[in-house]
Amino acid sequence: MDLKTKEYLDTLVETYETKDFIKDDPVQFPHRFKDKKDIEIAGFLASIFAYGKREVFISKLNTLFEIMNNAPYKFVMAFDESNHALDNFDYRFSVGIDLVQIMLILKTLYTEKESLESLFAYGWQEHKTVEGMLQTAVDYFYARVTLPVTKGFYHLLPNPKKKSACKRLNMYLRWMIRNGEVDLGIWNFMPKSELMIPLDVHVAKISRKLGLLHRKQNDYTSVVELMENLKEFDPNDPVKYDFAMFGYGVNNPV
Repeated sequence: MDLKTKEYLDTLVETYETKDFIKDDPVQFPHRFKDKKDIEIAGFLASIFAYGKREVFISKLNTLFEIMNNAPYKFVMAFDESNHALDNFDYRFSVGIDLVQIMLILKTLYTEKESLESLFAYGWQEHKTVEGMLQTAVDYFYARVTLPVTKGFYHLLPNPKKKSACKRLNMYLRWMIRNGEVDLGIWNFMPKSELMIPLDVHVAKISRKLGLLHRKQNDYTSVVELMENLKEFDPNDPVKYDFAMFGYGVNNPV
């Protein structure tokens, strides 16, 4: 173990895992709510749209939550194909029909007396791996597509079978499972020690610079390699170093 690297990253975690982090991050959206269903739906929607330029997708998400009257669960449960509020909503690869389909599938899930928590929990109980759990959740959505969605629907919900790093879904899990100053910790069906870091190009570059990642591709195998190294620093809560990667990027642009 490189103790100097660990000490440095621990310092960055202490510096950046604070409430002040929330206001500029997509985690701000689930933090707006108190009810568990609102929190998990808001977090899900915020996470799947969290790609591209931060200020752009946060602006788009603000628009989305305004359309939903800042009541995500109520909006989902009242939603049907006669509601055209989302028809013109678009963001990069995704267009209105893609989000309409997601809303309809969420309505099906909650109408069946289930929830996003129970869906992910079932995946975890079945597989005991994050990859298997994410596959279960994504397959649930894929199996219920009834509209002529575009490739943007599948971009929002990437297929783990294709060995994607699944950055946004792993970020969502971090929000829901971890607790602390930033993460909400409203789910408890799995230990936070088993979470996977949300790996994007930025985190991958920093991890390589710090000698924590050697694989060149930014795929799920790289996520596993990085987590093995981060678990040496903290086996109980290795994903906390996501904050350190953010802090390192602020102090040392890569």
